[in-house]
Amino acid sequence: MNTVRGRLRVYLGAAPGVGKTYAMLSEGLRGLGRGRDVVVGYAESYGRPRTLALLDGLEIIPPRAIVYQGKTFTELDVDAVLARSPKIVLVDELAHTNVPGSKNAKRWQDIDEILEAGITVISTVNIQHLESVNDLVEQITGVPQRETVPDEVVRRADQIELVDMSPEALRRRLAHGNVHPPEKVDAALANYFRVGNLTALRELALLWVVGKVDEQLDRYRADHGIAKTWEARERVVVALAGGPEGDTLVRRAARVAARSKGTDLLAVHVTTGDGLRGANPAELARQRRLVEDLGGTYHHVIGYDVPRALLEFARGVNATQLVLGASRRGRFAQVFSRGVGVEVTARSGPIDVHLVTGDRSRPSRSRGRSPAALPRTRRLAGWGLTLAGLPALTAILYGLRDVLTLPSQILIFLVCVLGVALIGGMWPGIAAAVCGFLLINWFFTHPYRTLAISDPEVLLALLVFVLVAISVSAIVDLAARRSREAARAGADAEVLSTLAGHVLRGDAALPSLLTRLRETFGFTSVTLLEREGESGSAGSGSWRIVAKVGGMPSTSPNTADTEVTIDERLVLAARGRLLDAADRRVLEPFAAEVAVALRQERLREQAERAEPLVEADKMRTALLAAVSHDLRTPLASARAAVESLCSTEINWSPEDRADLLATADESLIKLTRLVENLLDMSRLQAGVLGVSLQPVALEEVVPHVIDELGPLRDRVTADISVELPEVMADCALLERILVNLVSNAVRYNPLEEKVLLAASWHGQNVQIRVIDRGPGIPREAYDRVFLPFQRLGDRVTHAGVGLGLALSRGLAEAMGGSLAPEETPGGGLTMIVSMPIASLSSTVPVEESA
Repeated sequence: MNTVRGRLRVYLGAAPGVGKTYAMLSEGLRGLGRGRDVVVGYAESYGRPRTLALLDGLEIIPPRAIVYQGKTFTELDVDAVLARSPKIVLVDELAHTNVPGSKNAKRWQDIDEILEAGITVISTVNIQHLESVNDLVEQITGVPQRETVPDEVVRRADQIELVDMSPEALRRRLAHGNVHPPEKVDAALANYFRVGNLTALRELALLWVVGKVDEQLDRYRADHGIAKTWEARERVVVALAGGPEGDTLVRRAARVAARSKGTDLLAVHVTTGDGLRGANPAELARQRRLVEDLGGTYHHVIGYDVPRALLEFARGVNATQLVLGASRRGRFAQVFSRGVGVEVTARSGPIDVHLVTGDRSRPSRSRGRSPAALPRTRRLAGWGLTLAGLPALTAILYGLRDVLTLPSQILIFLVCVLGVALIGGMWPGIAAAVCGFLLINWFFTHPYRTLAISDPEVLLALLVFVLVAISVSAIVDLAARRSREAARAGADAEVLSTLAGHVLRGDAALPSLLTRLRETFGFTSVTLLEREGESGSAGSGSWRIVAKVGGMPSTSPNTADTEVTIDERLVLAARGRLLDAADRRVLEPFAAEVAVALRQERLREQAERAEPLVEADKMRTALLAAVSHDLRTPLASARAAVESLCSTEINWSPEDRADLLATADESLIKLTRLVENLLDMSRLQAGVLGVSLQPVALEEVVPHVIDELGPLRDRVTADISVELPEVMADCALLERILVNLVSNAVRYNPLEEKVLLAASWHGQNVQIRVIDRGPGIPREAYDRVFLPFQRLGDRVTHAGVGLGLALSRGLAEAMGGSLAPEETPGGGLTMIVSMPIASLSSTVPVEESA
């Protein structure tokens, strides 16, 4: 058995008729001419002579015949293909849905089975059948595509070839009868095959293939270790630092990208791995939205060396141009570091670098004095040990100077200085080292009680002593600082993790977020402020409170202890404590998430307000579409009958006159019923339908219902017992319900059968059943038949506006009853109206005597 999977080759077209099948068969003939074993598994010729001519030269595996719903269909015979085991098989229409009863549900699944057997397959597909663009094609053409294939199936193909044809050429092919039969040409040219439709479909196909080519190019460069940029396509990368100048950079990069058709725009922000450089999360979030609004994509990378990280990203995406802000560093600062822009330009190689200056670009602000690495108590202990411990140690060693040698004395002083450094940190350690140097020099080196040193080796030993002491002090301080930073980073990470979990759980409501923020940072109150006025300009000094938690809220940013500017309109104001820069870096993501939550809340409110308007608009649209037909038909009939009766040119016989009057009368009855249904439906939806409930006897209502049916009364039979209890109902509305239901049942009932109107007592309700022997409706459609303007089953074009069942259920529920369908035993549909009985005590049935 062949264990090597076969290769898949796909011919992709923008629309039917571009020549995919012809190209597939031509490739098959070429393979046959080269001695390859090629067969046709399935091909659709559509009666085209040139396609049929190509099929004549190829071996065709007979398709499998499948009978479904009394009709015979042909499908690809997978088992026959596997039994024949050719080298190459040609299978048309990759996205085809197989007839029920086939081996697989979709043809691409058949092809996958053939590929697993080691057979190469050549197939075809149109762009409109790809799952990812299916909805776009429907928007463009107005034609839904029910047969789709997952994009991944086509992307896995070893080779994809675009079969391209200009819209004008395809329309000429269509006009010459080379695509559709002559009787369908005019309709196709005026609808699906319009020039605009074909142009849009062609662009979709080209862009999809470009994406596939990009994947292949990236894979080839990765497989061959090619890091050099290949300018096969323009890609512009803009570097964002999280400052206010980012807006300028993004817009400049977008203009650069717009100069070439099809250029990609990518934005990237580099976070340093040590976490010492922070960016404004609110600025980054806003700039990310700006990039996405301009059609670009946003990326976030981590790297210790910012220039290197930027260039690695740019080369990784095969970028051709890089846009970043020009540094405003002073000349003195450039002596120690050239800046990101200069470094990137020097290392960019073939990538073009654009250094953009703007009014809002500015040098990075200094971080100010760093807080001490060790707590205050340890630093005081270090200073105390320096001031008291070193003199005490000097006195002890001075008494032992005849016993200990100078190297021993230096080592003991070194131990003491290291102890000071370990306890008090760098500055007490340095002070102890200097003091130790002076004390040793004064008391323990020749000449004594002078700062002169006669022996060079002693001088070297003392210098080493000072150097070691200072180095250890610096290392202790650095270790303590790193430990403090790690602890702070861990706390920040825990806070941000809590925020992320808060958002992922869906708790992004404003009060919940503000409460979590107040608890995390220990504020007494947190307030979200918004500038008043449409423009929200910076000059506006009026603020309004959008949301608040805690105690006394801030009425403006000036009254808050801590404020974070989210954007030009929103400010997060907090009371209770001042935050340092590190805490603000953690607070800013909270503020950005608060803005997102506010935006989502307002969008949700807008959607809720718009939903009734959408429903009302749908109702109006459906009403106009339906009523325009249903009013026109009876109006036309009544008008024609009346005009005929008024004509003086024709002498109508009494029989003809009676027929015309009956036609006019029937049409006016239909109009009256339609208008009444529409008025009642509008009252129901507005909640102003007047209902007057009173005891009603069914044996009195049913005769009026049958009389209302007019000519249809002979097709109805009633079985209503006089012993049934009275029901609580509005007599007129109950008649309307039953007339609608019986009229609907008669419409679908066989002519030789009569609709049965029956009633029975069930507990506290009386059930009125309207029973027909028509085709019925599927059980899953029971709820849909009660929607306005909906009809199911054997509907006809003159069936009415489709309000009958919807109105009937609404009227029944307005009277405290219900309306539900069920299947008639033996076939058909039964509509059951349940109404509450008027009184249990007065309607107990009396048992008949034998």
